[in-house]
Amino acid sequence: MNDLLTDSFVLGDKEKPKKEKNIEMGLPISSDSGMEPFFKQVRELEKQMDKLTELLQKLQDANEETKSVTKASTMKGIKQRMAKDIDEVGKIARKIKAKLDEIDKDNAANRQKPGCGKGTASDRSRVATTNSLKKKLKERMTDFQILRKNIQDEYREVVERRVFTVTGNRPDEETIDELIDTGNSEQIFQKAIQEMGRGQVLDTVEEIQERHDTVKEIEKKLLDLHQVFLDMAVLVQAQGDLLDNIEIQVCVFVIHVNNEVDCVHFGTTALQSHNPTNSMKTTYSNVTNAVDHVQSGNDALKTAKSLQKKSRKCMMIAIFILLIIAIIVVLSILKPWNKGNSGAKQR
Repeated sequence: MNDLLTDSFVLGDKEKPKKEKNIEMGLPISSDSGMEPFFKQVRELEKQMDKLTELLQKLQDANEETKSVTKASTMKGIKQRMAKDIDEVGKIARKIKAKLDEIDKDNAANRQKPGCGKGTASDRSRVATTNSLKKKLKERMTDFQILRKNIQDEYREVVERRVFTVTGNRPDEETIDELIDTGNSEQIFQKAIQEMGRGQVLDTVEEIQERHDTVKEIEKKLLDLHQVFLDMAVLVQAQGDLLDNIEIQVCVFVIHVNNEVDCVHFGTTALQSHNPTNSMKTTYSNVTNAVDHVQSGNDALKTAKSLQKKSRKCMMIAIFILLIIAIIVVLSILKPWNKGNSGAKQR
């Protein structure tokens, strides 16, 4: 037995086995399960996600800056910066989409390797990590949609303030809508131009026109970006399906728990008594993490079932009480005992 353990975990200087045996399942598995290239791809994707977050922050800051701008030239500069950043977001988003497609294909190909099939520790680790990346991407998608909505709402507020500042009157909704659609404010400010002179009002007219052009261009670019995100939405849909079917997933995985726990204990003993390679440490770590996730899911399922039983019990008690109350109310209205007494008196 000791010889078997030595052969499994200690690699000789001259000859290193390419594959190891899964003790419980009797299946050969890759020594590193292909995880190192996978995690390299994950790190690259996380860097791209961080760039998206940075660009989102820059766009949010630029949008805040536009609120206090009163000159057309300044607004034009902000427009150019925002347009450049949104174009960069689009490039990064397409790279992320391509990389996620590649990871999904690699995950599928990895399942064809001995010992790495569907449901194994390495496969679940890859799927869980991939789904986590897709969830982060979905959050960024939502953030950019919120930014687009904020730009639209704040543009309306700024236009209303500009008109009030120049004319002294609150514009109605129709006037604001016209300004937002056309950006042509000279006609609206005609009276102010006659009273104050064209020169004093011209800066505001030009600023509103430039603001209109800026918002329309940025909105168009954000809509184009949103289309890119919509094309990527299919990639994140699986996350919701996975959560909806958690009970089925746990039931499928729970049959592996005992075997994997034994593997973990076995691996712990081996790690303490030998000098394992880095690939063995990686495999052991992946199995440990997989067991933790499965056990957590199993505990969550038990808690949910317990709450469901309590809820049903309370519901049955409530229905029973309501039925008793209904019977009492009906009896109090009909009073059948009074009819019996009156019939006796008539006799």
